[in-house]
Amino acid sequence: MQIAANQLANHLQRGLKSLYTLHGDEPLLVQEALDAIRASARLQGYTERTSHTVAGAHFDWSEVLAAGGSLSLFADKQIVEIRIPSGKPGKDGSAALQQLAQAAQGNDSTLTLVMLPRLDKPTKSAAWFAALESFGITLQVEPVERQALPQWIAQRLAAQGQRVAAGDEGLRTLQFFADRVEGNLLAAHQEIQKLGLLFPVTPGSEGGVLRFEQVESAVLNVARYDVFKLSEAVLAGQALRVQRMLDGLQAEGEAEVLVHYTLSEDIRALKRVKDAMNAGKPLPMALRDQRIWGPRERLFERVLPKLSDAVLTELLHAAHVVDGIVKGLKQPDWPSTGWQALHRLALHVCGLCAAPSAQRRGERTAPGG
Repeated sequence: MQIAANQLANHLQRGLKSLYTLHGDEPLLVQEALDAIRASARLQGYTERTSHTVAGAHFDWSEVLAAGGSLSLFADKQIVEIRIPSGKPGKDGSAALQQLAQAAQGNDSTLTLVMLPRLDKPTKSAAWFAALESFGITLQVEPVERQALPQWIAQRLAAQGQRVAAGDEGLRTLQFFADRVEGNLLAAHQEIQKLGLLFPVTPGSEGGVLRFEQVESAVLNVARYDVFKLSEAVLAGQALRVQRMLDGLQAEGEAEVLVHYTLSEDIRALKRVKDAMNAGKPLPMALRDQRIWGPRERLFERVLPKLSDAVLTELLHAAHVVDGIVKGLKQPDWPSTGWQALHRLALHVCGLCAAPSAQRRGERTAPGG
């Protein structure tokens, strides 16, 4: 059975199961979920814990299977933790996990915890994962997206007795905070804890209200960006965020060619979907054929009506020009460095995605012009 992360506390209050599978790429939230399960287990007498990390194709699963069926002389209940960093247990691991899942039924002496990274759809359809889900509880730990980050910060502040000011100042404070910690939830958690130490709630602290100046002076810039989130920001027309992300990626040493590939692949995908629509294919089918789904699917649906065939052709040419600049070629009327050219291309696409639908009339605007 699958439950959402925010349902875990209520679930544990109703009783502990013998098998839990957690999958996701957000270390803080995975760790907090694990801590909650372990705390509940300790209250119920699970005093011994063993941990196994699956590494390499020749991992010995017999040790894991043996651990699930043995108890020490000093404990009558135990926790067996299995970490699979690759998310691929292999043939032997698949059989072992299915055996463990079936053995968990009615086993009140062993609590099995399986930790996995974010899984793709084919992996979730595998027999071993289906067994884990059928005989136990699976918990998909979703990342906190940028638009939800201010509310997440506000909830964490409230948990330690703090809050931002009401009205516009509070909104500005939360947005500033989110900009400083985007993509780095563990550091965000640490910055929130730091505010609790710097400005403790006391009778004279206005009920724990944090002013913008206090947050601005205390919260470090610990944001971490990836090129996939850059793609979403460009298609969403978020110019300031795109600028911050490009600066951050450059400062972190991200490869220019990878950033260019991400931007140009979006442009190519937009052009392919547009061409398919012009040929009579319905938009949902055209998006599916190009393997565009989730947040990108919604962004494509919003952006495509704004972009004419002429504009998309022009963007393809601009992406080709920037490809040459990134590889060391010089181009007239373009910046000389790769990062400057990437900024110009990304912000131009961003502007077109944010603009009113005038582009559907075929208006042409040179990149950066």
